[in-house]
Amino acid sequence: MIRTVVERASRRRIGLVVILTLLTALLLATPSGAQDSNRVYVLTFDGPVNPILSSYIERAITQAEAESAEAIVLRLDTPGGQVDLTQDIVKAMRSSSVPIIVYVWPTGAMAGSAGTFITLAGHAAGMVSGSTIGAASPVAEGGAELGDTIQQKITNILAADIENLARRRGDKAVEWARSAVTNARAATAQEALSLGVVDAVAEDVPDLLQQLDGFEVEVNGELRPLALAGANVIELPMTSPENTLNTLINAIAVPGIAVLLIVLGVQGIISEFSQPGGYMAGTAGFVALLLGMYALGILNANWVGLGFMLLSFILFFLEIKAPTHGALTVAGVVTFVFGAYVLFSGTEAGVPWAAILGLAGATLLFFTFIVAKAIGAQRLKPAWGAESLIGQLAFVRTELNPSGTVVVQGERWQAELQDGSATVQPGARVVVVERHGFKLLVRPDSSSPASP
Repeated sequence: MIRTVVERASRRRIGLVVILTLLTALLLATPSGAQDSNRVYVLTFDGPVNPILSSYIERAITQAEAESAEAIVLRLDTPGGQVDLTQDIVKAMRSSSVPIIVYVWPTGAMAGSAGTFITLAGHAAGMVSGSTIGAASPVAEGGAELGDTIQQKITNILAADIENLARRRGDKAVEWARSAVTNARAATAQEALSLGVVDAVAEDVPDLLQQLDGFEVEVNGELRPLALAGANVIELPMTSPENTLNTLINAIAVPGIAVLLIVLGVQGIISEFSQPGGYMAGTAGFVALLLGMYALGILNANWVGLGFMLLSFILFFLEIKAPTHGALTVAGVVTFVFGAYVLFSGTEAGVPWAAILGLAGATLLFFTFIVAKAIGAQRLKPAWGAESLIGQLAFVRTELNPSGTVVVQGERWQAELQDGSATVQPGARVVVVERHGFKLLVRPDSSSPASP
């Protein structure tokens, strides 16, 4: 009996050993990536700071936190963008529990304006040789000219914000960062490294990770060394919708393209009102107008200029409805050029004079063509209806004395001579002067004199 119990216990221990051995083998056989928490997610963004970048970074942070990743690398190339959107991105980055390394890349890339804030907001930062950072001077909302007091207030606020971001990097970095806001100062990769603005100058992501391995960063108030040696680097690209929208934004966020979209949009809508029924011109125009206005928002354009441009199109439209021999057209062209100038005069992009003058000329030709067609249509005689009979030649069917019948446009009509004292014989020609119901008022044709 005792021997039986011992044998059973022994078999159980043997079975437990076998199970543990199998589990160990399975764990060892599992791909290292499935259990490896030493992951580094790499993001790539190129273009103006826009809502796509904000959602891209937030999505990456959520995924990296859920999988306990070691770090996120944001490869960045941007000329800048909206201040309020940049502040939201900075908040998301600083509250991330996964360290974020901003890497200005590739060669020739820049972290300009808002990109400077994003780079300094990273827990660590690097640049590739040949890239630049800085020129973070504020641009007034909408590109409008503001008073010195308001401009100074905005500058001081942004200078304080960037000082807070750069403070952990030392006094030289703080001084440079403040100068980037107040004096539009910029720096090359080597200059930024010597000032402590960035932590490494690396030629690619592996080089960056190697240089920053063991680098101590502050994450939510706690110091943490980066364990990047042998990290599993995982590319995290933008989704197809994000990539499509970002490509579209990059394409339209150009002053010349933005103005072109506005012009095409308004012309499409005006064409729809001029010749309603198809809806294609109106729909396409409305979409183009929305895209153009969105591009102007990204470019921080002055909306007062857009108001002048829309006024110019109103003048063009009035010229179509009530031709003034070109007076309103000339006023519209002048207003259009002035509005386009105001639109971009306060932006970093500058005034695209070539595009503005080219579009002004094209718009002038477009509306001149429409006005000419409108005037020609007004001068045309009606092709059908009662009015189409006025001025037509008719042949006398029965004697007009002063009443009788005539044939006009193949139809027989009752007719009466305008001058009741005359008589017109059958076969002669008369001209229709008026129509009263089913009766025409006629006069003798000069080539067919009336009989006395």
